[in-house]
Amino acid sequence: MGEASLRAIERLIFDYAERIDRGDLDGIAELLADARVAVGDGPPQAQGRDAVRELYRRSVRIHADGTPRTQHLTTNLLIEVDEEAGTAHARAYFTVLQGLGGFPLQIVVAGRYRDRFARVGSTWRFAERRIFLDHVGDLSRHLHPGAPGS
Repeated sequence: MGEASLRAIERLIFDYAERIDRGDLDGIAELLADARVAVGDGPPQAQGRDAVRELYRRSVRIHADGTPRTQHLTTNLLIEVDEEAGTAHARAYFTVLQGLGGFPLQIVVAGRYRDRFARVGSTWRFAERRIFLDHVGDLSRHLHPGAPGS
């Protein structure tokens, strides 16, 4: 398994956390432009750049500072790459912290990512992101009502 492929996939996973915490929904849409995005085992809620951007716009509360006021921590990362096929799978845990005025810093949700990747030319891309919400706290300041998982 190539070290370069592992690092590229790891970077995609960590870029997601950074972009969502910055409130960069266009960046999330670009990162997941080739992917199906789903919460749990059900059908995808979005596929393609525009649909992903709209899903996150409708789901994530962006506060006055332009961010969701979150910190996504991604841990327990395990990546399996098939270099010959140009595919990969990854699994990881995530924990989301949130704090803002009148809402002290706390864990609002924890769960798992189950991701699939495809190599397009020499570039790795998300092919699928499944988000499993295992422990749900107060998401009222992070997700809009009716958002998947809210």
